[in-house]
Amino acid sequence: MERTDKREPLLIALTALSGVMVLVALYLALLGAPDANLQSETGRYAQRIIYFHIATAWVGFLAFFVTFVAGIGFLRTQNRAWDIVALSSAEIGTVFMLGVLVSGSIWARPAWGVWWVWDERLTISLIQFLIYVGYLMLRSSVEDPSRRARFAAVYGVVAFISVPINFIAIRMWRTQHPLMFGTEEGGLGPNMMFAFFFSLITFTVWYVTLMWHRIRLERLRDDLEALKQELVG
Repeated sequence: MERTDKREPLLIALTALSGVMVLVALYLALLGAPDANLQSETGRYAQRIIYFHIATAWVGFLAFFVTFVAGIGFLRTQNRAWDIVALSSAEIGTVFMLGVLVSGSIWARPAWGVWWVWDERLTISLIQFLIYVGYLMLRSSVEDPSRRARFAAVYGVVAFISVPINFIAIRMWRTQHPLMFGTEEGGLGPNMMFAFFFSLITFTVWYVTLMWHRIRLERLRDDLEALKQELVG
């Protein structure tokens, strides 16, 4: 507990920094960045969600990669700390992947005229989201802590295969989903890159902040459970 108290000011500062960065990213995405190469006025407005859509997807992929690494770490060491990291990152990644689906649907409505199409990239993103919902359901369905952590670690390692598949899907299949880089309609031009990379960095900092809070919460929960066992004993 003493180590956590010493780091409290740093956590508060990081939380404040991520909040300020999110506000700046909102300004750049909604007002500061130039319009994309689109013909319709509705399309020009809707494309601004791309800054958050891509950044949200990046955080989802990053979070699942951390779950993958932490799962391997737990299988090698059986250390509870790795399990905490895997759980925390999977929860955050799942929420951000939900954000990917929602923001993509908001973009699709004015761009395609529908909220959803069974495009390969969109379908893979939905499947990936459901895979990690399954990860969280697995954790909640196994009562024994050691078995839960072990099963979840294996699941998290195997589930990561969905990340590279999702990442390269748009180049494997030329679908309705536009390429985000380049000069084609719907892509991000060179003059839009500052807002894009700032949003990417902002969401990464936000992820780190959320991870710190979530790991801290899980450790406090472990302390509470240990205290309960001590009182019962």
